[in-house]
Amino acid sequence: MKLLTAAQTREADAATIREEGIASAELMERAATALATWLKARLAPAAAPVLVLCGPGNNGGDGLAAARLLHQQGYSVQVGLLPAAQHSADWELNRARVPAEVPVTEWHLGQFPAIDPATVVVDALFGTGLSRPLEGTAAALVQHLNAAGARVVSIDVPSGLFADAPQPTGSSVVKARHTVCFELPKLALLLPQNAEFVGQWHAVPIGLSPRYLAEVPATMHLVDAALLAGRLPARATFAHKGTFGHALLLAGSRGKVGAAVLAAHACLRGGVGLLTVSVPAVGYAVLQSTVPEAMCLPDECKTHLSNLPELKPYAAVGMGPGIGQDDDTRAVLEELLCTAKVPLVLDADALNLLGANRSLLDLLPPNTILTPHPKEFERLTQPAHNDYHRLELLRNFARHYGCYVVLKGAYSCLATPEGELYFNTTGNPGMATGGSGDVLTGLLTALRADKHLGPLDAALLGMYAHGRAADLAAADTGQAGLIAGDLPRYIGRALHELTTPRTL
Repeated sequence: MKLLTAAQTREADAATIREEGIASAELMERAATALATWLKARLAPAAAPVLVLCGPGNNGGDGLAAARLLHQQGYSVQVGLLPAAQHSADWELNRARVPAEVPVTEWHLGQFPAIDPATVVVDALFGTGLSRPLEGTAAALVQHLNAAGARVVSIDVPSGLFADAPQPTGSSVVKARHTVCFELPKLALLLPQNAEFVGQWHAVPIGLSPRYLAEVPATMHLVDAALLAGRLPARATFAHKGTFGHALLLAGSRGKVGAAVLAAHACLRGGVGLLTVSVPAVGYAVLQSTVPEAMCLPDECKTHLSNLPELKPYAAVGMGPGIGQDDDTRAVLEELLCTAKVPLVLDADALNLLGANRSLLDLLPPNTILTPHPKEFERLTQPAHNDYHRLELLRNFARHYGCYVVLKGAYSCLATPEGELYFNTTGNPGMATGGSGDVLTGLLTALRADKHLGPLDAALLGMYAHGRAADLAAADTGQAGLIAGDLPRYIGRALHELTTPRTL
């Protein structure tokens, strides 16, 4: 699924109107109907009064149309209008359609009515076309609404929030509990810095032009099951362990052998044919007893990795979980970067070693997959001014080094060497626990060892299945009770959901 800019969203509206030969008011009616249907599914008519706050543009027109539809469905609705000298044509049309029984009043500065916290407020003040911070009456109304503590549902984006640009410090933005966006979410809804405004977002279809959506160029995408369809083929009847590759994991150090265990379990559950794990000598007994399916190569050093095994047998190598940052281990990483002829996956302390020795970045083989969290990524590049700047750094880093970078977090973002960004849609806050990243490293290493998968498909499948496994696990454990060790047990189910069945 593509992520469009605000300008492209307006073009999609225009293309739909043009191709279907409809009036813009009809598309507005679709949007209002989708919003009213969403509200009706979650809020009984007798549950609470509904206040619809409308601005002077088409976002306000959506709100006026929704107010009419909600009134027709038995809700107690009132409308508050932001005073303005001009209104859009569709706003005027929908203002005239509001039944006389629905109270409609203008809300003037200094005369805002009190908002009962039990009220459900539909925020239809401003949409994606906003290009400057709110001021005057509009800013004051937003502050009044936020102070009320009511349950707020914003249309498309919370009023005052820019759809695809950094938010000016101190600007007034509605703090919504839910944001209902039409057809596709906006970039702003996916970024941590906007979480306090967006709440939970929900995309509802309104029938925008399939042709336009298919043809419009986009460098940002949402990763969902539909995007991944056909990327993971079913296993052939006569497949054997050699078919799916022999992977090597370089992991663990004294006190962190558990990271190697987690990565190994995930690699095996990710479908690798054979797995060898190189650990310091202190981890040998642990690996042999906890992951009997894996072969273990004990390093001659007891506490940390000091030697790189012969790489010829392996189809992919993962390095980083729990390895520490000893000089010997840095030398192993450098040797790996210089000699590896197979796909690499780097995480955790491998990334920290790269950050502390940035000259090693120039040795990264093409198509290497890196999986930093934001702090690790900052060590590789520089501190970001905001989330938009971080995405710019991410895109530039992947392009410059010809690698794939999974920036971990809610809506983990994969950057490709071509400059595309893919935002993941699976996962939950239960993953905010030690070891989750080690599981991702093992899973990605398994997928890179599979000769049927290229780097993009492997990265997308791994990122999505990692989050999906967490969703499946949380359904059993709850988010608070989720630990990283739960995740490998659900990786197989997550991948099975994505596997393309054989057909005639």
